[in-house]
Amino acid sequence: MAEVVETDVVIIGAGPVGLFAVFELGLFDLKCHLIDILDRAGGQCAELYPEKPIYDIPGMPIVSGQELTDQLMEQIAPFDAKFHFNRMVTGLRRENDGGFEVETDEGEIYRCKVVVIAAGGGSFQPKRPPVPGIEDYEGSSVYYSVRRMEEFRDHDLVIVGGGDSALDWTLNLALIAKSLTLIHRREAFRGAPESVNQMRALVDAGKINFQLGQVTGLKGDAGVLSAVSIKTNEGDETDLPATRLLPFFGLTMKLGPVADWGINLDENLIPVDTEKFETSEKGIFAIGDINTYPGKLKLILSGFHEAALMTQAAKRIVHPDEKVIFQYTTSSTSLQKKLGVRD
Repeated sequence: MAEVVETDVVIIGAGPVGLFAVFELGLFDLKCHLIDILDRAGGQCAELYPEKPIYDIPGMPIVSGQELTDQLMEQIAPFDAKFHFNRMVTGLRRENDGGFEVETDEGEIYRCKVVVIAAGGGSFQPKRPPVPGIEDYEGSSVYYSVRRMEEFRDHDLVIVGGGDSALDWTLNLALIAKSLTLIHRREAFRGAPESVNQMRALVDAGKINFQLGQVTGLKGDAGVLSAVSIKTNEGDETDLPATRLLPFFGLTMKLGPVADWGINLDENLIPVDTEKFETSEKGIFAIGDINTYPGKLKLILSGFHEAALMTQAAKRIVHPDEKVIFQYTTSSTSLQKKLGVRD
């Protein structure tokens, strides 16, 4: 029999919104366990754009995805949340007392009064381009995200794609690469026009190369890439020196098992009310990019707001006999003691 873990709240997703939910819930003495399919906290923000600057977090003129994650982790440290990474929630059942039993693909079972779905776009994976043998180079020469720019310094880089990710990393990595070639199948780009203009300026200055076409093969040995084969739009075939390949073909987004939990869905999003951000199932809340409601904006700061209101309702479910008292961290000595900033 699997060990059963008892807690107040299970949060599915450890991205920025899930992390901030720990803070809000912690102020009300609600204990949390977080489950995430990734191998660390930060969600899509830290997985795909750890060094990409974010400009719309209140009070932070500029912060990277990883920096934001690190600061949120520091902020929630006093509440001793438990993290369970590299796991997917596969089962969610309501118990006779109104609580829930949550099961993961590792066979673990968590019992709680409240479930908070903060899974962003759901379970997501980068789209793998149809290049023979590309799996042999993944993680050593082929990367679908940039976690540390220094890992690409002084390499011959080939970036493939026409969206914001391809353009952003072309502009950033051009500063440190030995050589850089951007490959796209057409002249038109899906990314921001300003980024396109900056990329073309680098090409005109001879600092990077741009090639119309598509990657058809990889050359190298034991997972170490030496060149990529491309077919141009004119039908010519050629090899480009490459020790690192970055294909940016977007993400495959899937709700995964969430779709089987009996929650009302709207085009793979979870409708919620705007008072509590509760789903069609009492005690199950959805915050962040995975929810939808009239006027919804997919912004991190919107998710923070949703986490704060969700917490008020969660407190009433977990401790129905206790009065919910609204307090400010700036003036409440009890909250300051919980945060460890006052004896």
